[in-house]
Amino acid sequence: MGQRSVRWGILATGGIAAAFAADLVDLPDAEIVAVASRRAESAEAFAERFGVTRAYGDWESLAADPDIDVVYVATPHAAHRAAAGLCLTAGRNVLCEKAFTLNAREAGELVALAKEHDRFLMEAMWMYCNPLVRRLKALVDDGAIGEVRTVQADFGLAGPFPAAHRLRDPALGGGSLLDLGVYPVSFAQLLLGEPDAVAASAVLSAEGVDLQTGALLSWESGALASLHCSIAGGTGTTASVTGSLGRIDIPAGFFHPERFVLHRDGRDCEEFTAEPADGPRTSLRHEAAEVMRALRAGERESPLVPLDGSLAVMRTLDTIRERIGVRYPGEAVTAAAAAVAG
Repeated sequence: MGQRSVRWGILATGGIAAAFAADLVDLPDAEIVAVASRRAESAEAFAERFGVTRAYGDWESLAADPDIDVVYVATPHAAHRAAAGLCLTAGRNVLCEKAFTLNAREAGELVALAKEHDRFLMEAMWMYCNPLVRRLKALVDDGAIGEVRTVQADFGLAGPFPAAHRLRDPALGGGSLLDLGVYPVSFAQLLLGEPDAVAASAVLSAEGVDLQTGALLSWESGALASLHCSIAGGTGTTASVTGSLGRIDIPAGFFHPERFVLHRDGRDCEEFTAEPADGPRTSLRHEAAEVMRALRAGERESPLVPLDGSLAVMRTLDTIRERIGVRYPGEAVTAAAAAVAG
């Protein structure tokens, strides 16, 4: 692809799309050329806000635009399969928000489409691209804390969310697990891979989505992960990794940390902090930069967010939902999902 600007299309116009667009604007080698929504007025307002020249009132026009190098799919996860699949089939490369899809079956279908059409595909698990998280993983992989014994992580929002909110709507993949629990699960699997056994319990809403879920993942190595997510109470959003020779603690906001502390037996603790060049801890630009690097290198997936890893996380989320009894209606995109995705 060379070193010209990478041309992005943004599919959907909600809060995460706006945050991503704001970070793209700050990247000198990125250009937003088009945005699409199910509602033309939403696309036009978004385009005006970010200086985008093309605003489409449907997804199909964006997918067919030959001037787009890669599409960022920012719909609620209930619409990911339809939106990302449309773009891949039209020959576009895709960065798709997490959770990757509603379930592992849909995720597998997207991966198959990417291979069939020889396109790049990546889940937007921005935590994996964060420089400090990458540093933590490197330390663990290098044996800084010995053999990993336990991982603990939580992500909870205080709420309360009304019944009409997307987080309470089964048709939109509502509940805490896919929206928030994907982070603790992805963090544990970043360090330990796919678990060998999964146990879980949850408190469900009247609508049948999980208000809070606790999961215990286990590996044949003897490692355990204790994970929690909630839309019924604000948690510390902390994480800790304990090994046979030490421990790493990450304070609030473990999925986009400013710092973490390494404790090793017989040594003074060491604090690792984000570099000023890394930008704000809330920045999504690291995942955007990784997509652009991969596209220029001719890669069809990112080594930082490999597709096999995204599929493995989806299988774990599926298993947790089986354990807690959460089912989404038809596990397919509905008219309600398409409307909110707009």
